[in-house]
Amino acid sequence: MATQTLMDKLVSLSKRRGFVFQSSEVYGGLGSVWDYGPLGVELKKNVKDRWWRAMVHNRDDIEGLDAAILMHPKVWEASGHVAGFTDPLVDCRTCKARFRADRLGDAACPQKPSKHPGEHSTCDLTEPRNFNLMFKTFMGPVEESASVVYLRPETAQGIYVNYLNVLNSSRQKVPFGIAQIGKAFRNEITPGNFIFRTREFEQMEMQFFVKPGTDGEWFERWRGLRMAWHQEIGLNPAKLRWHEHGQGELAHYAKAAYDIEYEFPFGWQEIEGIHNRTDFDLKRHQEHSGKKLEYFEPATGERFVPYVVETSAGADRVTLTVLADAYHEEEVEGETRVVMRFHPLIAPIKAAVLPLMNKDRMPETATELYNDLKKHFTCFFDDSGAIGRRYRRMDEVGTPFCITVDPQSAEDQKVTVRHRDTMVQERIGFDAVLPYLRERFG
Repeated sequence: MATQTLMDKLVSLSKRRGFVFQSSEVYGGLGSVWDYGPLGVELKKNVKDRWWRAMVHNRDDIEGLDAAILMHPKVWEASGHVAGFTDPLVDCRTCKARFRADRLGDAACPQKPSKHPGEHSTCDLTEPRNFNLMFKTFMGPVEESASVVYLRPETAQGIYVNYLNVLNSSRQKVPFGIAQIGKAFRNEITPGNFIFRTREFEQMEMQFFVKPGTDGEWFERWRGLRMAWHQEIGLNPAKLRWHEHGQGELAHYAKAAYDIEYEFPFGWQEIEGIHNRTDFDLKRHQEHSGKKLEYFEPATGERFVPYVVETSAGADRVTLTVLADAYHEEEVEGETRVVMRFHPLIAPIKAAVLPLMNKDRMPETATELYNDLKKHFTCFFDDSGAIGRRYRRMDEVGTPFCITVDPQSAEDQKVTVRHRDTMVQERIGFDAVLPYLRERFG
């Protein structure tokens, strides 16, 4: 399967089955901005829910937060985003296209796609210049410099400026963490690869505050926990790897950094970063705000500014990873079966209830079962078309189980449960369906 062909198939399936749509498509679309359809919003929500459960609900040392998108502009001065959140930009005077100067090898020349920008005979690239990635807007009725604010380019700063609020209100003690899921915005020069790199995206970030000197131990601990989580939601371990940031890659504030990378059809790419950010962020906000952000340790009487171990994953990137990892094609009875092998925990539809025929009270019996199951799981009812076609539709959206009510159901009070991946079928009683699914979904 050719690389580009697989991505084309993913994009096509996403639109056809209601996972992801091009934003404002009726107006020709908006570049690298996407809308999540009925199944996509469920899939992404399930990814976020599993992350939140792992980070907040299953731990006693992490609190949740939902900070505002708009923040005081001094936040971004203190963090260094106003002065330094830039990418090198070059323009082609011939075709008027724009590229990241440090990623020319990843881009295709619009005039000759087989070559990179600058390699074609007519290419005329400008000298690189810095381009700030933050979206700027104005707060208040008049557009004046005093009212300039920014759409946040990351969610982490909202955690840092609320560090004391959460610490005091939750009565936590260091070490502890703050987790947040929220929108961020970056005016990317070269977005692309479907929902992998977009200008509006959602982050799942956790900042873990630790005593200096213990940061190395916590950093390694969080590396192990985060890799394990990606495997728990069903990603193929053979397609996951670590990338360590060398001295030339490390951010100026970082002591150590690793990326979890996934092997996409377009190559190995980062889906989550684990960073030792030291005390850089809290000290910067302490300096610029004039408010002490130290922690007092009662047991030792010490005061210190905590170090921060960050885990930062993109909800959209992980959703794309799940889509790419789940996509399978196979030959079944001379036809190609497309099946999305989502882990049952994150599948957008958990079960489909299908009356075999629209007679002999099969639709009514199936409806009763559907109404009972949908109180507990996201389910789907389908009574249209041949049963084989209905199975294929459910395979293509990744539904783990199809439950068929047939003429025999009235006699033995049983239904047929079909497994998505193996297509194996088994008979179970009506009363056993809910416990059966609960056991498999947890």
